[in-house]
Amino acid sequence: MSVTSIDEAKARARALRAALAEAGTAISHAQALELIAKQEGARDWNTLHARLTRSNGAPLPLRLDGRVEGQYLGQPFTGRITRLARMGEGHSVTIKLDQAVDVVRFESFSNLRSVITGTLDAEGRSPRATSDGVPQLIVRALPD
Repeated sequence: MSVTSIDEAKARARALRAALAEAGTAISHAQALELIAKQEGARDWNTLHARLTRSNGAPLPLRLDGRVEGQYLGQPFTGRITRLARMGEGHSVTIKLDQAVDVVRFESFSNLRSVITGTLDAEGRSPRATSDGVPQLIVRALPD
């Protein structure tokens, strides 16, 4: 069961705290909020709060053939969505880039990509991350 608002997340945290107290385990409200955030797949309460504040339950404004910008493996890009499928609260996308990006960070080797495919959460970030913790793909819709 996914929360769609900050009020709903806080209500779940209060219910969790009460249930744990009945079972003999006392936790603070802040700890309960952190646990709810983890249940929702967020890193912490601040991340969940930001997600709920930004999205307000509204889906990411992506559309087929829509213009987007973002970062793929740390490289900035702009492009156009050529495939789009809704998946739960996120999307599966294929993006044709305006200019190919080099996805290798070594000077002696290159691997240029002109089309990228990925899965995005409600914030436009891929759940998969690079070794330094940055999402592999970050996408923002551009106005037409």
